[in-house]
Amino acid sequence: MASETQEGTAAEGHSSGLPQFDFQWWPGQIAWFLIIFFVMLAFIRFFAAPRVGGAMDDRDRRIAGDIAEARRMKDEADAQAQAAQADMAQARAAAQKLGAEARAKAQAGIAARLAEEEAKLAKISGEAEARIGAARDAAMANVEGIARDAARAIVEKLTGRAVSAAELQSARG
Repeated sequence: MASETQEGTAAEGHSSGLPQFDFQWWPGQIAWFLIIFFVMLAFIRFFAAPRVGGAMDDRDRRIAGDIAEARRMKDEADAQAQAAQADMAQARAAAQKLGAEARAKAQAGIAARLAEEEAKLAKISGEAEARIGAARDAAMANVEGIARDAARAIVEKLTGRAVSAAELQSARG
């Protein structure tokens, strides 16, 4: 009998095949499937999904904060760039003003020096003209005497006789 029992059990074990395809095991498999499914669903719903969602929310908040900080820094940089441009324009205007003042001062100095040199030249020119006028007057004063002497020498050479001062005066006249 024992051998019959063993043969019957062995026959039953071989005849059933894979348990998932044996209809006798389906109610237990479906029950375990539903238990595991709902346990996994509860685990995901109450533990995994909030953690993933919280991480995503934290990431979104961090990204939004970083974007806001970047915009703030960009606005600050733009304001600093505008301030720097205004300072540069102010410095450029001050440099141009300083250059214009230096140029005007130099031109005034040059004009004063030029006027001084022109005054010296006018003085020297006036003195030279006075000397030239004096020399011309002196030369003109001597011209009459030289002309008289030259005329006397020419007449004496040509005629061979001496000419008197009265004759020279009458010939001039």
